[in-house]
Amino acid sequence: MKLTALLLAMATPLAGAQSCPATTMQSGATVPRVVELYTSEGCSSCPPADRWLSSLKSQPGVIAAAFHVDYWNGLGWPDRFSSPAFTERQKQGVGVNGSRYAYTPQIVVNGRDWRSASLPAASTEPARVRLVWSRSASGELKLSAEALPGAPAHIQLWWARVEDGHQSRVRAGENRGETLNHDSVVREYGKLPVWAGQDRAQWTVPVKAAEPGHASRWLAVAVDVRDGRTLQAVEIGC
Repeated sequence: MKLTALLLAMATPLAGAQSCPATTMQSGATVPRVVELYTSEGCSSCPPADRWLSSLKSQPGVIAAAFHVDYWNGLGWPDRFSSPAFTERQKQGVGVNGSRYAYTPQIVVNGRDWRSASLPAASTEPARVRLVWSRSASGELKLSAEALPGAPAHIQLWWARVEDGHQSRVRAGENRGETLNHDSVVREYGKLPVWAGQDRAQWTVPVKAAEPGHASRWLAVAVDVRDGRTLQAVEIGC
């Protein structure tokens, strides 16, 4: 069975989903800077990192995602954005991205552990993968991928639905009494099967309603299975 015929159906309930226009978004000629922040509302060192991530919204060529981990939840304040899946994602990156252990706040840029508030320069190298988001008039959301010259033999894709403009008033734990603001918060996350890249592939991605007052954006990122480095990324909003 060719990958061109492959559809990964992942529970795509359109009822109640936000109304978005039909559109298509294609990745560019180079690779954007994909910034992952591993954070928690229970971590006193995390609010400055959260604010830093919010400041990236105005920077061109940057795609951001805040993964709230759950291992701080037992210390007094359960982070409502946290998920064990995000904790597992961070653990799987240990060693692969250059980190020796999982910690918060952790910044990962294009698959590498990054311990600086200054992002690396934008890439000028041609992309090895083309990604395209397409949304139909009915609201169905599909992601397609095409290998370009120089692409590795095995490629992993992941997607995330993120929301901006969240606020929490923390009443316990290390940040007790603080009001925390969050952007690019990951609310849904999925990892697609490893793709060999010989044929153009397409998947259906779930469309779920955003929390009231918060529009969704969907990110798609392709990485090299060998070392986790980002090959391409694209996002689509509503």
